[in-house]
Amino acid sequence: MRSVQPVPPPPPSDSPTFARGSTVMLPDGLTHYELSGPPAGQTVVLVHGISTPFFIWDFIVPPLTEAGFRVLRYDLYGRGHSATLDTDYDSALFIRQLSDLLYGLKIKTPVDLVGISLGGMIVALFTDRYPALVRKLGLMAPAGISLKPSFMLRLAGTRLAGELMVHLGGKMLSAMAPKVFYKPERFREFLPKMEPQFKDKRYRRAVLSTMRLLSFIDITATYHRLGQESRPQLLIWGREDRTIPFETSATFKALMPRLEFHAIDQVGHVPPYESPEEVSRLLIEFLQR
Repeated sequence: MRSVQPVPPPPPSDSPTFARGSTVMLPDGLTHYELSGPPAGQTVVLVHGISTPFFIWDFIVPPLTEAGFRVLRYDLYGRGHSATLDTDYDSALFIRQLSDLLYGLKIKTPVDLVGISLGGMIVALFTDRYPALVRKLGLMAPAGISLKPSFMLRLAGTRLAGELMVHLGGKMLSAMAPKVFYKPERFREFLPKMEPQFKDKRYRRAVLSTMRLLSFIDITATYHRLGQESRPQLLIWGREDRTIPFETSATFKALMPRLEFHAIDQVGHVPPYESPEEVSRLLIEFLQR
């Protein structure tokens, strides 16, 4: 029997990354989450990417709840206010976290899953493993298709450089963070929200572990299997994405010919933060259809 225990909400925090919510003790560790919207609404689960906690969905949650959906978002282990663990941050851990969270919160299934970047990979793997638990699948610039490794990823794979990133990488992460946006000057509040994490060695170690274990993984076969199913699928991509290049979307369209695809102009790697009105509209239309 899995051990799942509700615990009191986290105390108020001065950190800009803090978002009011609740916590639950799952078998692997404490998970910070927020569940909002009408209890009887269809549940939509939002899964963030490799570095940014669940505040990346701040502008998406209100339109979804106003449209009648029950929205669950949470911090992946090692991010935000969820536990940092002394373990490998691999796909099995993140799939287990999502499964345990749905079980622990007694969420009625099937749910709708929406994931961005690493979160896209997680929701795809989860859907492939637990198809009966997922009604609709939404992807935004998902990871999991083999790409030419960047210089930073090649460095992360080496022992010495990786350890230097853990101990000295806060400034490096601060320099890299704005590059996820097409026009970083429009989002000057983003970096201050991330700085408390960048300064945390435990967070940097979690990100490094994830980069090493998941950045090179290729789940093309998983996306292809999902593409053969009748489950409704949505793909959103920013045309100016430099993290997972927009051209990669062509591979997904070939693997998943039934998916509904939308490209958003003048947007980089984080459409829900850069273009929340458009993303909200597309999501609501897809989920209500």
